[in-house]
Amino acid sequence: MSYSFFNTKNTLFFVVLFYLMACGNNESNHKKAATQPTQTPYVQVSPSFNADSAYEFVQHQVGFGPRFTNSEGHTNCGNWLEKQFGLYADKVSVQKADIKNFDGKTLHIKNITASFNPAAKSRILIAAHWDSRPYADQDLDETNKNEPILAADDAASGVAVMLEMARVLSQKQPAVGVDFICFDAEDLGKPQFEDSYCLGSQYWAKNAKKIGYQAKYGILLDMVGARNAKFVWEGFSVKYAEPVIRKVWDQAVQLGFSNQFYYYRGGGITDDHYYVNTIANIPMIDIIHFSDETKTGFPAHWHTLSDNMAVIDRVTLKAVGQTLLETIYKEQ
Repeated sequence: MSYSFFNTKNTLFFVVLFYLMACGNNESNHKKAATQPTQTPYVQVSPSFNADSAYEFVQHQVGFGPRFTNSEGHTNCGNWLEKQFGLYADKVSVQKADIKNFDGKTLHIKNITASFNPAAKSRILIAAHWDSRPYADQDLDETNKNEPILAADDAASGVAVMLEMARVLSQKQPAVGVDFICFDAEDLGKPQFEDSYCLGSQYWAKNAKKIGYQAKYGILLDMVGARNAKFVWEGFSVKYAEPVIRKVWDQAVQLGFSNQFYYYRGGGITDDHYYVNTIANIPMIDIIHFSDETKTGFPAHWHTLSDNMAVIDRVTLKAVGQTLLETIYKEQ
């Protein structure tokens, strides 16, 4: 994802605003985005999310090596994802396209959609990008900056959560239709080139608008598997889909995941959800790891060679996956 703040490409400006809005030292800046729900005895309605299974799904993707668009690892992982989702979903479809990257190279992208209850008019969209970044440009070691990353968290974790959710849904169908989408070519961009991130979701959103695809709302998963992850109210999520982020965060707290889901307003991040909101007009939120311990506002492993299996934590995977399952199974 891009670390721009409302299309600003200056990292420091983003960090300052993100801190001021989410984690500033001034007491007024620590105001919660909204009142938290009252904690009362809660009866879970969704099947259990298996964090061990999700962890293995992360590991399997990482096993293909770097998965940046057009690479061998990308091809092999894409084929596996199609087959794996095919074991669970009612329908798997692949959207292929050749698009130009910021450097003029042609990218052979593949957006993968796994649908449950495809005839249902009421639908929920869950998405994550499945490609990896081809350069570790945030790595502290200068010799690593042009090396491709394994991307265990960014974003094999999001895809893994979707795969485990799909496995659960295959055993107990929810009342609504659910579409899981793996967006391609999210992480090849560079901040100085406008709209160079999220190429797969931009392409998907334009086509979704053409064919009239609609969903009640969408949830994007980006860096949702690392140890001690914190999720705050991302700026564009609040702007375009505040009722959705309220619904999901309230559900997380009711399930006991207040150590992961925080009621703080953060800055806007140019991620796949931005284009789903602004092009396809589907209200979509972004669940994305925020850190107050780094200059970027993202975890220390972001876009570095350290983004490997060592950062992945089953507790975080469980918090995100169970929250989303509960949200879906409560839909009528």
